Amino acid sequence: MIDVILGALVIMGMRIADVSLGTFRTILVVQGKKYPAATVGFFEVLIWIFAMRYIVQNMDDTLNLLGYAAGFGIGNLLGITLEEKVALGYVQLNVISKKLSVQIAETLRESKYGVTMLPAEGKFGGVNIILMILRRRDAKNVIKLINSIDQDAFITVQHSRPYRGFIHGARK
Repeated sequence: MIDVILGALVIMGMRIADVSLGTFRTILVVQGKKYPAATVGFFEVLIWIFAMRYIVQNMDDTLNLLGYAAGFGIGNLLGITLEEKVALGYVQLNVISKKLSVQIAETLRESKYGVTMLPAEGKFGGVNIILMILRRRDAKNVIKLINSIDQDAFITVQHSRPYRGFIHGARK
């Protein structure tokens, strides 16, 4: 019985590893990082093949199938968590503040973030849209800074893949 439990745990561990790598690889693909994605993909599939070989040889043990499924679920959670910690790439932040956009822009610039402000027209009159392209790992701090000035600011965050030009703090 101990062998069956250990086998299920090994399968679960391999699935956690390959699914976590798969999640990370997917993010690399989306961001156009083809060589790192290919390298991660190699190890992802290698681990998956070893897990599948073991499962096919031991399909009669239900615990192995449960270990496979549990590893898949946990691997998704772990992969997303790791990717959030690494926070690769860039995001575009769009900020609309009814009355404090100038103060937000000045504070962000003082904090060494690049800011572009555009005039716009809202339902109730003129507003400014603050645009920023920044490293994804900096987004949480920037949002905290914005919220410290205007908790009611409308903020959107979207993936950005810079094509060329200057990004504040880094040359592309």
